[in-house]
Amino acid sequence: MKPLNASIEAILFASGDAISISRLANALNISSDEVEYALNELSKHYNSQNSGLTLLRINDKAQLCSRPDYADVIRRAIENRKPPQLSPAALEVLTIIAYRQPVTRAYVEQLRGVDSGGTISNLIEKGFITEAGRLDVIGRPILYKTTDVFLRTFSISSLAELPELPELTHDEQLRLGLENIETE
Repeated sequence: MKPLNASIEAILFASGDAISISRLANALNISSDEVEYALNELSKHYNSQNSGLTLLRINDKAQLCSRPDYADVIRRAIENRKPPQLSPAALEVLTIIAYRQPVTRAYVEQLRGVDSGGTISNLIEKGFITEAGRLDVIGRPILYKTTDVFLRTFSISSLAELPELPELTHDEQLRLGLENIETE
């Protein structure tokens, strides 16, 4: 393995979290293009060696992870590190935020028709969503967006990979009470 690739591998391993390409480039005193090239080589290396590791790309970041093929073996070995369980309500709120972000709690509650404060707090605590600023209206409500934890958990590298939502007919909008909801 080339020294540059080994250096990037060591940084990603030691970090445990996703690191931006620009941060890797700054740390190694090289260009972002050189980092991208080295990451592609690392990824090819892991794939060709059928390694237990894989290089995960999340937007403009990279992270060293265990290969999903070995999830069952890892889970059996490390039973205390189970993936977070999400209730149907949490999945519903997370879906609304993922597709419409950034959104306010009031927007989520308007769509769902129920109080969502506890669910939003739970998703923040688990790291799936975070504050994304404040809406510039009276009261300045908090805006929420998804995080890299959301992307990693659902094995996607960007929100562009979310499946398309089907268009609702006017009758479906009326039935669901969505005809007067404005997107933010």
